[in-house]
Amino acid sequence: MKFTDGYWLMREGVDASYAQQLVDARVAEDRLTLYAAVRPVERRGNTLNSPLLTVECFSPAEGVIGVRATHHAGRAERGPAFRLSPETGHAGKASRDGSVLELSSGSLAVRLDADAPWRLDFTAEGRVLTSAEKRGTGFATTGDGRHHVLAQLSLGIGELVYGLGERFTPFVKNGQVVDVWMADGGTSSEQAYKNVPLYLTNQGYGVFVNHPGLVSYEIASESVGQVQFSVEDQSLEYLVIYGPTPKEILRRYTALTGRPALPPAWSFGLWLSTSFTTDYDEETVGRFVRGMAERDIPLGVFHFDCFWMRAYQWCDFTWDPEVFPDPEGMLRRLKEQGLRISVWINPYIGQKSPLFDEARRHGYLVRTASGDVWQWDQWQAGMGLVDFTNPDARTWFAGKLRTLAGQGVDCFKTDFGERIPTDVVWHDGSDPALMHNYYTQLYNETVFQALSELRGEGEAVLFARSATAGGQQFPVHWGGDCESTFPAMAESLRGGLSLGLSGFGFWSHDIGGFEGTPTPAVFKRWVQFGLLSSHSRLHGSGSYRVPWDYDEEAVTVTRDFTRLKLRLMPYLFRAASQAHEQGTPVMRAMLLEFPDDPACHTLDRQYMLGDDILVAPVFSEDGTVEYYVPEGTWTHLLSGEQVTGPGWRRERFGFDSLPLLARPGSVIPFGAGEEQAAYDWAHGVTLHVHGLADGAEVITRVPAPDGSTAAVFRTRREGGTVTVEAEHAPGPWRVRLAGPGGHGEPVAVADGAASVSLATAEA
Repeated sequence: MKFTDGYWLMREGVDASYAQQLVDARVAEDRLTLYAAVRPVERRGNTLNSPLLTVECFSPAEGVIGVRATHHAGRAERGPAFRLSPETGHAGKASRDGSVLELSSGSLAVRLDADAPWRLDFTAEGRVLTSAEKRGTGFATTGDGRHHVLAQLSLGIGELVYGLGERFTPFVKNGQVVDVWMADGGTSSEQAYKNVPLYLTNQGYGVFVNHPGLVSYEIASESVGQVQFSVEDQSLEYLVIYGPTPKEILRRYTALTGRPALPPAWSFGLWLSTSFTTDYDEETVGRFVRGMAERDIPLGVFHFDCFWMRAYQWCDFTWDPEVFPDPEGMLRRLKEQGLRISVWINPYIGQKSPLFDEARRHGYLVRTASGDVWQWDQWQAGMGLVDFTNPDARTWFAGKLRTLAGQGVDCFKTDFGERIPTDVVWHDGSDPALMHNYYTQLYNETVFQALSELRGEGEAVLFARSATAGGQQFPVHWGGDCESTFPAMAESLRGGLSLGLSGFGFWSHDIGGFEGTPTPAVFKRWVQFGLLSSHSRLHGSGSYRVPWDYDEEAVTVTRDFTRLKLRLMPYLFRAASQAHEQGTPVMRAMLLEFPDDPACHTLDRQYMLGDDILVAPVFSEDGTVEYYVPEGTWTHLLSGEQVTGPGWRRERFGFDSLPLLARPGSVIPFGAGEEQAAYDWAHGVTLHVHGLADGAEVITRVPAPDGSTAAVFRTRREGGTVTVEAEHAPGPWRVRLAGPGGHGEPVAVADGAASVSLATAEA
């Protein structure tokens, strides 16, 4: 929200006050409490009839400093609030040296000189990261009586801003106005399904605004050298999180807000949907499943979208008996073919459903101030909204899921959660303005916890559309409703990369696009992209997404890239474990892996899949793609071609390929299986060794589907010889040295051997 009219004036009706002078300070062992006047105090009389801001500085974890600025402190805390986990045993260290007050936490510190005009400097490793300067701490009232607390943090020359959730606008947020406010806006607008009040910059720090409601950002927009954020409240709390690397920022942020759960291995296989408004019944589903099997396309999950239930009755968790007269038998038959089952749900209940009266009688639906059930006709006629602030409503909702799980359903697509009214009364008395964004957290948490209880730890997985800070704990999330075009494919990737820089480890999208029907070229290119994402689902709106509906080459592309992903499972699941343990996403903006390469700071049409694989999807009809190769000699995983960076390349690829490069010095494990995602990845594994430097050593841990370590390999190069030693390898394994002659030669097979040695191609 803009408060100023240019640099000199305020907007009409706006009255703003900014901290100008420190008038008192309390220095405790682990925090600073600062009292800032908004007018110069030259004599006693100046203390009258003038506001005083209370600014608290504290540290919830090492390398993290919080600032809470308050105007009037008497407002009741109604909730909800983000659930943070402060670091056990950690406390900041506060001190005063003459006129300088400081709070330090690890390498990060905030400093204020009491004898100078108000200014908070955040410093680390001898440099100033950012500062709250003369308009950096304050409040403003508007002509309609609304009260806002605001902060401004400075941007350095060349400093770029990222994150703020899954945003489909330009990847670098400088110059943008961003409102963190949940909306069902598709992927072609400034609105977002997943709103996270966290941004990070390429200067080694991030800023998390600890406020679940509307946070309005002016990112080098109202004031071109500042990031301003404001809330309509009496207090504003933000946390400055030091890196210095982007990975370290995400590690610290997710330690506070929650790390992603590790999805089950089977969820990484290919998902096929009925699509949304298409006609389908058991015969249609069976034809799709048989068609995939007949074409040797491995299928892992079958998803039933909305119309598995009766029209006008969503969501009542009951199969439409006219279309699916024997749901238990149908699901049993599908599961006998090795498939897992997903079904669509949402938190709304149509008035026509018998569950509406049941939920109304028990008080499980959100109500208006007059005590009536809140209703409207958008989406479902007369629908009500489940009140997840009511523990009994959560138990009731989870019970409906339990019935479906008993029929054979394995997971749920938790759609919607964005259209939450603000003129209602919540069971627990929550502030409706704060619940608008936060509702999705309670919704997805309820479903995820129910699945964890029903299926066991490590088996729960969602396909969720909406999220806020902390929502990363309940994977997987998908990118929402996009058009079936190349531009929509590119905007989807931008959204996914922004979400990854907001703490989310797992992300997917509708392969082929949702609205409309893709051309064969769009479909085939989107298949490549989708199967080189953390999770992969074929889904559309009014048309099916089975590959033979496009052309025979689409069948080949789908088969080949599905099998490629399944062979990459030991590598991908290791990346999934990194997301679970450290908060590093599986799909990574280039900035995450190459923060010291300025050319990577703006890249949004390519990404790193895990540590060591560069992916540049093709977004053109003729197969032309421009992509950047960082320093070193990279190896194309599909052709064996070697590419040297740093530098840009412009190439044309057929539908059987795309830029897919292995990082110099990497050892990438390929599994032997091509039929399903969960198998013994260590048995028959092949280690692809790419350009190991003389004297280098790489430790490769091959996981098991339960997340444990199945085998460990130690690869090192000495002169012209590469030696690989195995620990606990359960069966035969291979080594392939990448070289200019193709996919990589030679290959050594070790069946029970502890080690193998190979001469490098250069030798």
